[in-house]
Amino acid sequence: MNAAIHQADGLARNARACADGPRILVFTSVYPNSVQRNFGLFVRARMSRVGALLPMVVVAPVAWFPLLGLIRLVKPNFRPAVPYFEVQDGIEVYHPRFFSIPGYFKFLDGFFLALGSVSTLLRIRKSFDFDIIDSHFVFPDGHAASLLSQWLKRPFTVTLRGQIAALSTTTMRKYLSLGALRRAAKVFSVSESLRQGAIAMGESAEHIRVIGNGVDLDNFAREDQNQSRARLGLPREARILISVGGLTERKGFHRVIATLPELLAKFPDLHLVIAGGPSPEGDWEQKLKRQVVELGVEGAVHFLGPVAPAELRYVYSAGDIFVLATRMEGWANVFLEAMACGLPVVTTLVGGNAEVVSSPDFGILVPYGDGNALRDALATALSDDWDREAIIAYAKSNAWSTRIPILIEEFSRIDQAASSIERGDAVVNSWRDT
Repeated sequence: MNAAIHQADGLARNARACADGPRILVFTSVYPNSVQRNFGLFVRARMSRVGALLPMVVVAPVAWFPLLGLIRLVKPNFRPAVPYFEVQDGIEVYHPRFFSIPGYFKFLDGFFLALGSVSTLLRIRKSFDFDIIDSHFVFPDGHAASLLSQWLKRPFTVTLRGQIAALSTTTMRKYLSLGALRRAAKVFSVSESLRQGAIAMGESAEHIRVIGNGVDLDNFAREDQNQSRARLGLPREARILISVGGLTERKGFHRVIATLPELLAKFPDLHLVIAGGPSPEGDWEQKLKRQVVELGVEGAVHFLGPVAPAELRYVYSAGDIFVLATRMEGWANVFLEAMACGLPVVTTLVGGNAEVVSSPDFGILVPYGDGNALRDALATALSDDWDREAIIAYAKSNAWSTRIPILIEEFSRIDQAASSIERGDAVVNSWRDT
């Protein structure tokens, strides 16, 4: 571990030397690692671009429990062992462990997250005197960041992502989350719907700024459809639905699969391609495969497993329509990724989906849980003649280059406000008023 820390110290000094502006410590329990490469890509996609312009270190704690070895005998991929230190795209990433009992006492996760991380932050601060702690997800990460902010006398921010509705139903977590939001120097939200959820919890509307996610136009652009299909072993002459995400209940792949028998009666050449694997939310792969067999649609459904971000453009480009029958999203990056590859989107009217699929020219929104509406929307989408160039142009208007300067501006404003006052308890209580 000492060698890793020494290497990280050197990287931190280099980052500090080569960039101006506030030094950011990103704090999130949802971030990719060498074991879970597709975990939290949406956080890295956002913050790695900030890290290209500002000095940045990432602390991404991992949950730990003394009996994990026994649990893994039943669930082999449960909370896999993650290295303490990694370098990703030139940014050092730490993974300290924090105590977390699986399934129980979750209101304590924020406290243990902070307690398990504080020694790492203190060690980092010796060579990388960070100015701002930037947390993602209000609980447990935002609550932990609020504690670390008080202990280390640094301002912190919270980025709202798709969990506000769930937090509002749990008294203790709602209380702790609202306290973190009110103590934050600034609250960011990836969608207006999440902002409204935080306001409904009791947070001030003026304290939250919506900065949506963007799309990486270097990674996502339309490739030749025939070549993309050949690359994936898909039939050249077919109608193809694409769906991408972790194989969990929330993403709703089972809801899409349930529409196939009726859709196949109308479109015999229809295929559904699903790209994704297990996630910390769960693993429904075997359940989904059983459903496919039970419905007798084996020949029409293709499970690609996890796909590297650099390869996803070919998955999107192989399709005609993108579909995600999700139960909840804050701001789903996959929509803009698919649109950048020319695909219209069929999805559910939940969370921030209507903010991304903001026009009938870009896709169709259906009520969540309405299987008939989903089936009919897919039939309509498959039959319509979409203006794919207009869809691509819309995606380009949502490039990351339109988002990151706003974040940089906000971080600079927070740092200037904090540096104008002598650091101490007074600073923690004054950030919101500055």
